[in-house]
Amino acid sequence: MTKIRPLALGVIRRGEDLLVFEGRDHAKGETYHRPLGGGIEFGETAAEALHREFQEELAAELTSVEQIAVLENVFTYEGRPGHEIVFLFTADLTDKAFYERDEVGVVLDDGARVHWLPMSDVASGKAILYPDGLAALLSAQH
Repeated sequence: MTKIRPLALGVIRRGEDLLVFEGRDHAKGETYHRPLGGGIEFGETAAEALHREFQEELAAELTSVEQIAVLENVFTYEGRPGHEIVFLFTADLTDKAFYERDEVGVVLDDGARVHWLPMSDVASGKAILYPDGLAALLSAQH
């Protein structure tokens, strides 16, 4: 049985760039980008999950965390159906050194590349951003 997965993702901006990790769907032959964050565990709030995930993924602390939206994402990944409820938060990284380099590093628990993605690459179709609806939401905020 497939379940709906609750996620908390951090929308962290550097001007017109968005902090993302780079993933690969081999079934689609597609490279995609998604803000960092992850699953919400039983008994924790979405905001608590976001803080925990940034600690686990980048060893980073967040400030100014504010929920901005909830998106529902029904998708196919590696040929399997998925369904997520995504809590989106704006936030700032306390360590300003993250903002100074284009290549931020890798996700500590899986080695995925972490970098600043120009939103112009998403708008032009050069880069794919998930979850669906995020790019439109962010462009409407500007």
